[in-house]
This record gives sequence, structure tokens and C-alpha cells, in this order.
Amino acid sequence: MDWDAFAHWSKHISDWAADYHKTLPDRPVRAQTSPGDIAAQLPSMPPETAEAMEDVLSDFERIVMPGITHWQHPRFFAYFAANAAPPSMLAEMLVTTIAAQCMLWQTSPAATEMEGVMVDWLRQALGLPEGYTGVIQDSASSATLSAVLTMRERATGYTGNRDGLSAKGNLRIYCSDQVHSSIDRACWVAGIGQENLVKLPVSGPRYALDVDALRVAIADDLEAGQKPAGIIAITGGTGVGASDTLGPVLDVAREYDLYTHLDAAWAGAAMICPELREDFWKGVDGYDSIVFNPHKWLGAQFDCSIQFLADPQPQLNTLKIEPEYLKTSGDAVTNYSEWTIPLGRRFRALKIWFLIRSYGLEGLRARIRNHVRWSGELCEHIRGLEGFEIVTEPILSLFSFRCPGDDNDQQRLVDALNDDGRIYITQGAFEGRKVIRFQVGQFDTTREDVMMAGDVIEDVWRKLA
Repeated sequence: MDWDAFAHWSKHISDWAADYHKTLPDRPVRAQTSPGDIAAQLPSMPPETAEAMEDVLSDFERIVMPGITHWQHPRFFAYFAANAAPPSMLAEMLVTTIAAQCMLWQTSPAATEMEGVMVDWLRQALGLPEGYTGVIQDSASSATLSAVLTMRERATGYTGNRDGLSAKGNLRIYCSDQVHSSIDRACWVAGIGQENLVKLPVSGPRYALDVDALRVAIADDLEAGQKPAGIIAITGGTGVGASDTLGPVLDVAREYDLYTHLDAAWAGAAMICPELREDFWKGVDGYDSIVFNPHKWLGAQFDCSIQFLADPQPQLNTLKIEPEYLKTSGDAVTNYSEWTIPLGRRFRALKIWFLIRSYGLEGLRARIRNHVRWSGELCEHIRGLEGFEIVTEPILSLFSFRCPGDDNDQQRLVDALNDDGRIYITQGAFEGRKVIRFQVGQFDTTREDVMMAGDVIEDVWRKLA
């Protein structure tokens, strides 16, 4: 393909993209295909000769699109939305065109320097104090793994990478039973092990980590010869939005000199709204590591996760490796590949720059405030349906409910709703029961879309009953 052809097809795809987003409300949210449908339409062997782009795009429409679940659909209420606001997509087009590998300052100075400034823009937006710096990761899972590895190295005097973990004792990490599964996986990958991730009970209206139980668990482990390494707190857990009381958790960490990581992957974005900080952000100052995902509620195209660090040196001591071919001569500069597990890095800061400049913080706040309000309205609508139960009250824009019947009936309703296609939701589990989970967060959803979900739930349930 020459560059004239590239320009032609780029315009074609841009027009297709605009039309796709305009017509999303008319499409079923979840892919309506069965396992194997897409693979069966793909040739088993690669072509030996070039094929026309007209044919490739025609097959894209015919084969690929029926198997796509539309994450940008305004009635996507499952998981947490992975948003892609238009300015963010434009930035990604530029990043893809430039195709820079931004591992070092010298491999793309603009990417490195913009990353530092964008992290600080978001620090200010979330009300974190001066002194925090940070790095753009691909996802919260990578940020959490970085923090867990740092906990491990700090607890072993930064000898684990060199010596391995044999004879280092059982390192222990503490959290609530509401943490995301990425916490478990980080402990697996870091060599700490599932049995040494101590999950503690929660209490209160926001299902916060029981601080008294935390203190007892640490004391008992020390008495038993275990080696406490860190505490992971959450603001806005994936299951039901569980949010820890940050100040008291941090007090325990300081008492025992433990490294702290705060997983605010979803709910951290809402902290751009100052009125929400008192309930969800109080005591955040002093956490060693904090992660939130602009690619969720703020509208930055996936992938884009910010890890704030009170002091980057412990993480640098854990992850930095500098062979001769990666050394930078001359003035001291920041090389963000030393802050993260991957060496290769994309120019993720550009989409944050485009996004914030295009909407302003107030434009982004308006969306979050709307989502929180509309979620509360829908919760009340469902509460009024005969036989329905609100299991967990709204935490920001997330709540859960049950329809009449047992756990099998909950799954029947979820499956029927997703097969219907007008909305997309997921099931969850809370206190030993299956629940139906509902979260408002798609960037362009409207109140009409959210309230329509209540009508669809009622309609589909009546057909099942």
C-alpha cells in the first residue's frame, strides 16, 4: 500500500467510524454469535498473494462486526465501561501514525515530557498533594503488580530480585475480601503466593476493610514469624464498589512500616469532583502507590492507567535495569521504562492531553455527576418492581439487585437480558448470593438510556415469569 492509498482508506475508515458511533443505539449491545461462529468463517491458511483492501474491509463487516460486543454503546452497563471519547481516538490515530517507541527520553522526548506533565495535571484534578509523581501504565493490573513487587523488594531489603525468594520467609500482604482478582494474580506472579494474601472482612455501608481485624492479623503474623510486606486498599471495588476508610488503614501501615497501594482503578476518576472526596478520598495523602484508569470513567481510549507514587525510588529500586544499550548520556532525564515492567512504551500521554483540552475538567465532571445521579434514579425504579430486592445500595454509579427467585433465576434474567440485546449487564456475587450488577459509566450514555434499562429489565422479567 502506498501513501496515497493509505490516505484514501484512512478517510474511508474515518467515515465508517463516525457512522458506526451514530448508529450504535440501533445495534444489540452484546455480540449475538455462538462460540466458533467467527473462526469458522476465517480461512485456515494465510493468503500467498496480496488481496484488495476493498475485499478486506468487506470481510471485516461481514465476519468481524457480528462478533463484536459494543463497548461504546450507550446502553453498556456491564463491568466498567472502557470508554473512548472522540478526541482520544483522534490522538490514538496520531500515535499509531507516528508509531514511536517511547521507552526512553531520547527515543521520543515529547512523549516523556508530556507524560510527566499529564500525570501532574491528573494529580491536581484528583486533589492529590504536591510531591506525588507517577507514570502511565497500560492497566491497573500492571500498576498493582509493580506495587506488589515493590512491597516484596522493600520487605527483603531489595534482595529478592538478586537472590530469589528462598529463605526470605513468608511475605504477607493484607487487603479486604472485596479486592479485584488482579491483586491475587499480582501475588502469584510476584512469587508471594495465594496463601500469603490475607483477605480480611469488611463492614459498614461501603464495605470497608475492618481495620481492627487488619491490626490483629498483622500482629498475629509477626508473632508467628511471618513477614508483613504491604497493605492494598480499595476505593470503588469492582464487585459492589467497596471503599475502604483510607486514613485508618494508612495509620496501621505506618505503625508497622508497611508499603501501601490504593486500587482506585474505577472510582478514582470520580475524585475530579471535589464534593465526592470527603466520602471516598479522605486520608489518601500518604499512600505510597495509587492507581486509577482514565480509560474507564474519564473517556481516554484503552489502554491508559495512571500510577501515582509518593516516592518513585522504591519502585525504581525494584524495576530499574540498565544495560549499556539503554543508557542515556548527558543531562539527567526521566526514562519511564525504568518505572514499569515492560520496556516498550506507547505514547499514551497524547490522548490525555487531547481529552482534557477538548472537554475541560468541568465537562468531565458533568458526565460523572450525571452518571451517579441517574444510577440512583434507576436503583429506585428497580426497588419499586414487585419482588425485586436492592442488595447493595449505589456506591457512586454502581449497585446490585436480585429478581424474585433463587440464584438460577438471577442468571436466567441476566442471560435473557443480554440475549435481548437492548442492554448489557453482568452477574456478580455478594455474601454468598448471586446478584445482578448494574453500573452507569459509558461516556455518551443519557438519562433516557439509563431509565430505558429499567423498562427492559421489567419487560424481560415478565416474559420469563
